[in-house]
Amino acid sequence: MTAPHGSWPSPFTAQMIAQASPRIDGARFVGDEVWWGESVPAEGGRVTVRSSSGDQILPAPWNARSRVHEYGGGSWTADAEGTLYFVHGADQRIHRMSPGAAPEPLTAAGPSYGGLRLQRGRLLAVQEDLRPEQHVRAIVEVPLDGAAADDESAVRTLVSTSGFVAHPALSPDGQRLAWVQWSTVRMPWEQALLHVASVDGDALASTPTRAALQPEWVSDDELLYLDDPSGRWNLQRLRVGDTAKPVAPADADTGGGLWVLGNRWYQPLDDGRVVAVRTNGADEIVLISPDGDAIELLTLPITSGASIDDARGARVLISGAGRAVGAGLWCVDLDDGTITTVTGGDAADARWIPRARPVTFRGPHGPVHAFDYPPTNPDVSAPEGDLPPYIVMVHGGPTAHVSGAASTAYAYWTSRGIGVLDVNYGGSTGYGRAYRERLDGQWGIVDVDDVIAAARGMAESGLADPARIAIRGGSAGGWTVLCALVRGGTFTAGISRYGVADLRMLAAETHDFEAHYIDGLVGPLPEAESVYIERSPLSHADRIDVPVLLQQGSDDRVVPPSQSEAIRDALAARGVPHEYLLFEGEGHGFRAAETIIASLEAELGFLGRTFGFDAAR
Repeated sequence: MTAPHGSWPSPFTAQMIAQASPRIDGARFVGDEVWWGESVPAEGGRVTVRSSSGDQILPAPWNARSRVHEYGGGSWTADAEGTLYFVHGADQRIHRMSPGAAPEPLTAAGPSYGGLRLQRGRLLAVQEDLRPEQHVRAIVEVPLDGAAADDESAVRTLVSTSGFVAHPALSPDGQRLAWVQWSTVRMPWEQALLHVASVDGDALASTPTRAALQPEWVSDDELLYLDDPSGRWNLQRLRVGDTAKPVAPADADTGGGLWVLGNRWYQPLDDGRVVAVRTNGADEIVLISPDGDAIELLTLPITSGASIDDARGARVLISGAGRAVGAGLWCVDLDDGTITTVTGGDAADARWIPRARPVTFRGPHGPVHAFDYPPTNPDVSAPEGDLPPYIVMVHGGPTAHVSGAASTAYAYWTSRGIGVLDVNYGGSTGYGRAYRERLDGQWGIVDVDDVIAAARGMAESGLADPARIAIRGGSAGGWTVLCALVRGGTFTAGISRYGVADLRMLAAETHDFEAHYIDGLVGPLPEAESVYIERSPLSHADRIDVPVLLQQGSDDRVVPPSQSEAIRDALAARGVPHEYLLFEGEGHGFRAAETIIASLEAELGFLGRTFGFDAAR
């Protein structure tokens, strides 16, 4: 069958995408089972906990979701006997659910909790108390007997700061605590310190670090952690009171942007080996021996979003996705080499699911890295000479990263004859600190230059129709979308999902975690106010002359609806074709199945009308 690009009949519906590959949110060995967190789009994005026995451990309406630092993470853990500890999304209190019993609160209402760690029979957490009379963050120990359910003072504060903390780790003897801490005026990937103290509060060690991550004790006085003194996040080994030494350094990153509290980029094993993620564009999983030799685990299918969630003996739980498999969770036995799929990880049908092709383009600031997903449909071909429309995807953050992986969400487009180009513009993680710092002071310039260079590179190589290239992104990616449309000349349509339109508005309205993020990306206020005005798409909305689709969650605290609505009003005043969709109850990122369906169908219809293809099939 022959049909124009964009109008190919596809079996991928928005309903299928909404239900496909639920997000894995941490995993643990629990007794003889494996437990993992999993989003449930059909239940508004509720995060449940499931078991390899087939049981749903956490029933509705309970929702394991933290809001610490707004992005949460580390919202649940469990002990070997099957007692679940979780942060309930509705009240942010920690609850305990013993086998066969209903959840009961362990903390009082008021503060939020996240980053839960159950170590040596002690429950540690990151506490965030943003009440006006408090406004502090702390690492705390929560009593397991329920004493703090109605008495906040029963929660033991181990570390308290007006800044930010993450990754609490208790030494095997329970005497020392290690954690990561950073100030309110820096982001953790810019500068974060490793602290070690005795649990009674006396300081023991201060280690110079650039951007420390994930300390893990390997003995009572020795720990591993991640840092990037060489420009790449690599493992470091520290004996308390001594100088840190690198472990198996590589030109790749074991680490990333500390957006959520549950990230695990490596796990030490009892025998001295370490399993770790290494990222240089795509992810690989390596096994590091005690003498520092690293061997890639080639039989693992994971190349994207890898997390080393837990380890027991020689068995390791690893979540992620790959170029040939969807998102999933695997149990790897490092001694006998067996790999067991715990959940997800469905093999991609190469007839329908495009293989991500890593590509690099020449940009004005250096190389621009991306992944190309070409139109893929076994039943249809395009007429000779018909070039496909393309969507240039811009990730959020902007300090974030995409890796090429099998994606039914992208197959929704590619099966219809629409190509997808996923761009890691300057400022992205996964290519080292220098690439990440390319965006310092240049947000709205470097990211825009890079996505334009990538789009033009696809057109100049004859892979994309230059008259039908759209740009799509959310949050910081939405900012880049709007900035690129203001620049003009490359993109003929734009889709902004909860995108930033006005920097001064963002600085005034955003939450604590990102309150000074823009200082490094653009400049501090009030000194840089003129730059804020000049860079903001809202200041130049009169330059946007192509159709725009704006999508927004009504409950978004990171980028409130006022941002999208300001652009909507500016476009309406000039008669520029646009659509605005406000999804009630959604926050920063769409979770509910009905929202995902409505959003995808709106995007397909919008592009069909804009680019002149029949999107009905």
